[in-house]
Amino acid sequence: MDSYSKSMFDPKDHQHLRYNPLRNSWVLVSAHRMKRPWKGQVEKPPEYNVPRHDPNNPLCPGSVRANGEVNPQYESTFMFENDFPALQPDAPDPGSDHHPLFRSKAARGVCKVMCFHPWSDITLPLMQPAEIRRVIDKWAELIEELGNTSCSVQIFENKGSTMGCSNPHPHCQVWASNFLPNEPALAESCQKDFLQKHGEPMLVQYARMEAEAQERVVVENEHWLVVVPYWATWPFQTLLLPRRHVLRLPDLTSQERESLASIMKRLLTKYDNLFEVSFPYSMGWHGKRTHLILLSRGEVLSFVLFPWRTIKNQLRSVSHGIASGSVLHMSWTLTLQQGFLVKNQFIPPDEMIDTLFCAQAPGCPL
Repeated sequence: MDSYSKSMFDPKDHQHLRYNPLRNSWVLVSAHRMKRPWKGQVEKPPEYNVPRHDPNNPLCPGSVRANGEVNPQYESTFMFENDFPALQPDAPDPGSDHHPLFRSKAARGVCKVMCFHPWSDITLPLMQPAEIRRVIDKWAELIEELGNTSCSVQIFENKGSTMGCSNPHPHCQVWASNFLPNEPALAESCQKDFLQKHGEPMLVQYARMEAEAQERVVVENEHWLVVVPYWATWPFQTLLLPRRHVLRLPDLTSQERESLASIMKRLLTKYDNLFEVSFPYSMGWHGKRTHLILLSRGEVLSFVLFPWRTIKNQLRSVSHGIASGSVLHMSWTLTLQQGFLVKNQFIPPDEMIDTLFCAQAPGCPL
């Protein structure tokens, strides 16, 4: 690129590629296309009328589930084996005598459902920090318990029917498998390569640089940082990172767990306030794989959020296959590069950070 064209480049007006170091792939950014007129479908905000307790809801306290078991009258979190699991511990092996184009191998594991709260009409952003803290503690406990016998433990939540959730009761999925899913495996490999080349964990360096630049930071506190990642693919995608090198949820100190509960509530409240709905999303934790295999300490815990497909009928993303990976992090999503339609008004990508950062309603302790 010559000096003239480089000096004229504007990321808001000129298409370009951005590198995703967690996938070793490139994302096309064409923000200028958001200037085109929109005559397509515009979704109406969903109406929510969920009763606090429904005796016919199999996730409510005291209800009967599909397998005939009766839930206890729980008052906090509640865990049970998924009645319709995607993975089972005793599935038969398909064998290894296959044509190279038609290969298969054994997939075994355990699937659990974890209810966050006994009330069906509450969500994580409406829960008290102490209640969210109990959810975090249970997540950490499950990773330790299931990680002793599993290669991978994935924790993810699909919130809202728009995201494919089959029940409005606040809950998440926990999948423990004898294999490492594709996306976590790719992220693990990329982070290992980065550490070998640069001598520092990728997401530790990335979090520090984002904290210094303050260009894509949505919310932060003493122990955690939430950013719209530079390589975001979905509208309002966010990435939650620890400020120190942490591999898994069980490694967090008590103070870091309190801080995590606080920042999760603040972030999710911003989503609800911005769109004035109980915001649908898919989220998942990414952490170092669990059982038997020793890995480089270049990985970091993170949390990824993939929000609603948007009012513009965007494609949605489901967390399994995305949730888990290397450095501890967490993710939520909606598209940075293409802008976003809110109340029939386009928000260009350079304004998304300010829009999400300022999503605060009276009475909401952000």
